[in-house]
Amino acid sequence: MAALALSAQPALAQIQQARGQYSLSYKESVGVFDRTEASPAIKQKARQEAALKAVESYYAEAGQSESANFDAIRAKILENQDRYILDTTVLSETDDPKEMRYTIAVRVSLNVANLRNAVQASSAVGKAAQGEKSAMSFVFVSRQVDSAKSYDDRVYKRQDEGAQFSGSATAKESYKESTNEGESVGKGRVRTQGAISRESRNGVDVSAKSTVTSETGGSTTRKATDTTWRVLPSANLNQTFVAKFSQAGYDVIEAAMVETAGFKIAAIEADYKSGNDLQPQTLRAIAAGMKEHQIPYIALGTLDVGLAEKDPQSGLQRVAVTVNAKVWDVTKPIPRTRVAVGPVAYAGVGPTEEEARGNALKAAASNAAQELSSRMATMGLQ
Repeated sequence: MAALALSAQPALAQIQQARGQYSLSYKESVGVFDRTEASPAIKQKARQEAALKAVESYYAEAGQSESANFDAIRAKILENQDRYILDTTVLSETDDPKEMRYTIAVRVSLNVANLRNAVQASSAVGKAAQGEKSAMSFVFVSRQVDSAKSYDDRVYKRQDEGAQFSGSATAKESYKESTNEGESVGKGRVRTQGAISRESRNGVDVSAKSTVTSETGGSTTRKATDTTWRVLPSANLNQTFVAKFSQAGYDVIEAAMVETAGFKIAAIEADYKSGNDLQPQTLRAIAAGMKEHQIPYIALGTLDVGLAEKDPQSGLQRVAVTVNAKVWDVTKPIPRTRVAVGPVAYAGVGPTEEEARGNALKAAASNAAQELSSRMATMGLQ
């Protein structure tokens, strides 16, 4: 699972720093007898635009939904920069008389709280009257790995062998016979002599050929790790979610107040103990419970707490929390997900594991609620 990692400390800060740069041509503002240099008015305008670029850069780094929110409040920032920009530091400035162009780079300190208030005020839900604001509930489950059962690879091997034999035999037989005869006459006698020679040969020529082939193969079967989770108490995070969603302009109702015979928080926790998805019957119960109480939106999610480790920079304990969250719209006959966030990881540090875990959970809850609210504002949900 690819995730974005953020530190807990900046997430909770209400003041952020950003940098911006702006270049402005002053060709048209220089008279025939004027000195070729940027006037104070040109410098002031370039400085304001550079500060605005810094704000835009901050929103661009925050994500797509936040960048869209910047477009909605751009005019407000231009009208009253002092409300949103606490101070401006000039990093560099260049006046090029040849090109008649003035360039300035600045670092600004942003009042994030006022920026967020401006975004929320300009959103559809922010513009709605108090009685028109939509009700919203939420269920977020904090959990940590309780056990993980892994399996060895199952290996199957196969070997096929074959043999082929061929041969031939040839019989050979030869027979040879020779005869010699002779006769001699002498002293009134006749003598006859003869000889016969016989030779016989038998033999067999044998040839043989054998071929052996072998083929091997097999397969390896892997089984995913079975992971079970234990649910961590997260009642102290409820106020974080209530505050963030309320600031976004929604009428927030805690889920414990709208439980029904079918919709139970315990059922959601039970599903998240064994996996990352809610069972179909649980989803149907959530939808029925929200419709029964006329609550159009419910935020659902998990806060997965990692193991503590030593922070290499501070030497303190460090814990990471991964967030997966979505907002469910139950106003339609078939409920649907309107916005989703995650997986996003946030880290918290502290002298003890408990404090580090608490800081990470607060950062994760705050940022998840803020991101969901921003995306809902971008979509015009109210």
